[in-house]
Amino acid sequence: MSTPGRGTCASCTAPGRDRTPGRLTRAVRWAGRLLCWSLAAGMATAATHLLLAPRAAWWHAVWLLPWYLTCAAALTWAVLRAREKAAQHPPDDDTRPDHWDRAA
Repeated sequence: MSTPGRGTCASCTAPGRDRTPGRLTRAVRWAGRLLCWSLAAGMATAATHLLLAPRAAWWHAVWLLPWYLTCAAALTWAVLRAREKAAQHPPDDDTRPDHWDRAA
């Protein structure tokens, strides 16, 4: 019997199958989530800085950290997404619709 929740197709369990695209897709998703959350944190800290004007000595160093993380996450996501797109195989000639061959 197969384990519930696991793929049972023959191509999914083939021993020579390259698992890199799956890992790469997962990394792209995590980088995208990090980008979104760091952007949200950056906006929240900017609003806090503007509206509440905290006077804590550490605040001036901390409130910019989410923006630095946003920049790093955006670069990471862009590189991973480009690698993911490059790893995708183009469709075979048999699976391409005929209208793709015509010029617009």
